[in-house]
Amino acid sequence: MESRVAASLATLTACEWDALVPDGALFLRHAFLAGLEQSGCIAAETGWESAHVLLTDAQGLAAAAPVYLKTHSYGEFVFDFSWAQAYARAGLEYYPKLVVAVPFTPATGPRLLVRPGLDPVTLKRRLLVRLAALARERGASSAHVLFPDDADTAALDEAGWLGRRDCQFHWHNRGYTSFDHYLASFTADKRKKARRERRRVAEMGIGFETWTGEQLADERLDTVYALHRDTFLRHGHEPYLTRAFFAHAARTFGQAFIVKAALWRGALVACAIFFRSADTLYGRYWGAAADFHSLHFETCYHQGIEYCIEAGLARFEPGTQGEHKVARGFEPAQTRSAHLILDERFRAAIGAYLAREGRSVDAYAEAVRAHVPFRDARR
Repeated sequence: MESRVAASLATLTACEWDALVPDGALFLRHAFLAGLEQSGCIAAETGWESAHVLLTDAQGLAAAAPVYLKTHSYGEFVFDFSWAQAYARAGLEYYPKLVVAVPFTPATGPRLLVRPGLDPVTLKRRLLVRLAALARERGASSAHVLFPDDADTAALDEAGWLGRRDCQFHWHNRGYTSFDHYLASFTADKRKKARRERRRVAEMGIGFETWTGEQLADERLDTVYALHRDTFLRHGHEPYLTRAFFAHAARTFGQAFIVKAALWRGALVACAIFFRSADTLYGRYWGAAADFHSLHFETCYHQGIEYCIEAGLARFEPGTQGEHKVARGFEPAQTRSAHLILDERFRAAIGAYLAREGRSVDAYAEAVRAHVPFRDARR
């Protein structure tokens, strides 16, 4: 078994990489990760330098991890800015750091990839050993695995990485046959509020269309991207994704790349951008040309839920944060990350902090669960 570090996924074919990616792990596919590199979203200039760890045997690629050398903490959705500030106060450098993640994508999934038929326990251990060595070789303060699934979390726990918990809000399809059937599971007052929220949007004359990648010709895609970018700029940030990546995603993912388009007087005034796997809808980005009452909730959440019911999808993950999602039927869901801190003094301090934070996250999720809108709130 040999190891090497790839500065780009372009050094691997899609067949090589995707042979390690489990079914349903949409964001781990070569097309998604390589597309981020090829479209300029991932580059040393943007603070994301690819350094993918690969293990090979006589048959080819045996195990791999999508790794990036980072010079900041943006686009990760696992917040460690206070750690960087603590390093600075101590006269130390927190950056660069290594991150094992899907850039700009707070969705749980595999991070330590192993070819089917090989021993995953042994190869995941080897990947983690190589990650630790790479962090030291590149002068990184630390290494971080973001949003790992249960199997990878177990491997990280066994290797002694510091575990961190956080809370997102996910929607679950319990066999609903229509949106009205779904609302019937709400308490009366919550059901009334949801219907009033949707009615406001309809009464303004706003209608919706669903566009998939094949339906996004250049002019339409230009408008969608402009709404997305302008919304980022209004919040003081350049968007993470480029227009070139939007074109790549529409062309490559087809029906798995979805835009919910809000149309008013024939013009596109807002949109929500989703990806979908065989069983899950992932809400990613939102854009709007003006401030319409309740339009964000309708476009990003109600329309997404209705799409899941119609398409028979089991789950809807709309992204990070947002207690406002709870009133619309999203429930607390735990997410994980794992952290290798090379400085022993900071490792001890951060480990103690994460233990306290974890208890607070658990208490928060339990408190929020009492406010879900369902008649049987114990579900």
